[in-house]
Amino acid sequence: MEFVFVIGILFVSIVLPLWLLLHYITKWRGARGLTAEDERMLADLWQSAKRMEERVQTLEAILDAESPHWRSKV
Repeated sequence: MEFVFVIGILFVSIVLPLWLLLHYITKWRGARGLTAEDERMLADLWQSAKRMEERVQTLEAILDAESPHWRSKV
C-alpha cells in the first residue's frame, strides 16, 4: 500500500507537471505560424488597403485639379 502511495506522489509531483509543460510547449510551437485562413484574411486586407490608397490618390488628384491650394487650407 505504501508503494502505491509513493508512486502516486512521484507521478503527481514529477511526471504530471512535465507532461503538462511538454504538452503546452508543443501546442505553442504548432500555433506560432499563420493559418491558411489568417493568410487569406491578410491578403484581403492588403488588397483593401491598396484599393483605398488608390482612391485617396484619385481624390487628391481631383482636388488638386479643382482647387490647387486645398492642402494649405487644411
